[in-house]
Amino acid sequence: MDRQARGRGRRDGRGGQGREDTPDVRFSKSLSYVLRHGAIKMGLHINSDGFMYVDDLLTHPQFRSFSPEDVERVVASNDKQRFKLRSHPDNGRLQIRANQGHSLQVADLELRAVHPDAPDCPQEAIHGSYMKHWPSIRSQGLSRMGRTHIHLAPGLPGEQGVISGMRKNCDMAIYINVPKALSAGIPFFWSENGVLLTPGDSEGKLAPRYFSRAIQLKPSRKSLSLCC
Repeated sequence: MDRQARGRGRRDGRGGQGREDTPDVRFSKSLSYVLRHGAIKMGLHINSDGFMYVDDLLTHPQFRSFSPEDVERVVASNDKQRFKLRSHPDNGRLQIRANQGHSLQVADLELRAVHPDAPDCPQEAIHGSYMKHWPSIRSQGLSRMGRTHIHLAPGLPGEQGVISGMRKNCDMAIYINVPKALSAGIPFFWSENGVLLTPGDSEGKLAPRYFSRAIQLKPSRKSLSLCC
């Protein structure tokens, strides 16, 4: 089977194919879906720490045309470092995990807690979204929805050191006052690929009072009013 045919796997439900939707990109999206959301539904075992054996993954009908080398290549080339590979410490079998973005309950993602007095505590962090959602976000705040965390980036895409945390096609950015939210008891964590994660409050939300500012990014930049 040729590489193009091998890339025609399941999509993650986010729409059609763009110009960058190469076979490896489609494979990466399928991996994201399985490791973040679909493992149990697809009959695949995922450990409490989020790791899955690569050889188990590749026995699934959707992935039988792929090899461990394909998995290693896609993980190594992922510009947002969404995945982690490791050899199991006891048996040496190759395992893979998504670094964040789960709706599956994963107990231990090796997240690093953010402390208000630590050098790596950002004064602001950014949540990327879309202008069509701004009226709701401005009045109700951000919600983790079906996921375990709200995702935040330490800067805008393309800025130094920013590899993940928001989609490049977002047309607005909401800036969160991290120290203020921490002082209210809302925890934050760094993922292994530099995404700032928070479960939000007891309702899974970050209220508008923690917004420091908001900016429309496209088609041109302008500040947005935080007042309803």
